[in-house]
Amino acid sequence: MGSITRSFANNITTSGVLLPASLNNNSIANVTAYNAAVATGNMVLISSQTASNSASISFTTGINSTYKEYQFWFINIKPATDGADFLFNMSTDGGSNYNVTKTSTFFFAYHYEDGSAAGLLYDSGKDLAQSTAFQQLTTDLGNDADGGASGSMSLFNPASTTYVKHFISNISELYLTGSVNSRSNPNYVAGYGNTTSAVNAVQFKVATGNFDGTILMYGIK
Repeated sequence: MGSITRSFANNITTSGVLLPASLNNNSIANVTAYNAAVATGNMVLISSQTASNSASISFTTGINSTYKEYQFWFINIKPATDGADFLFNMSTDGGSNYNVTKTSTFFFAYHYEDGSAAGLLYDSGKDLAQSTAFQQLTTDLGNDADGGASGSMSLFNPASTTYVKHFISNISELYLTGSVNSRSNPNYVAGYGNTTSAVNAVQFKVATGNFDGTILMYGIK
């Protein structure tokens, strides 16, 4: 028996299993296809929609019991009307009505471009207290050429028929209204839809007029 064959044979168990030590490189970096049973990631893109001077974007399919968390990613959301707020609501009837009762809290930091002021504020005026209104996710969103907002929102276990529906949003925006100096505003919103019915649709819009931008919906394994 040659030395190569002998070395290879020494790495086979009596039951015929090839030991890991027989492999010089166990990386899968060069694999181009996987068996369907192999998990390839924890974020699954379900759908993508792009608004072009649109009144709203609604996700009415794909929100079900498949995933325990759904994430919505907002890319360059820009309102047609300067100072319009970006909003969302949920539906339990497939999008016929967006009126889930919500309780929430809203706070944001800010820093002006010229460095004249900065701070951290809790804004109770943007909270909801058992309200079916759309939840505000930004603060006076600017619509100048380099304006807009980007960020994400997580919705947890929307298909549950036992628990309320928690959500958390984190959006960075360029704030600008009229002659007010531009500033960076990271907005943080959290709350829950106070329903034990399954949420199966979500809608995003601005408070006034239309908007541009892309929204991606992911399922989290």
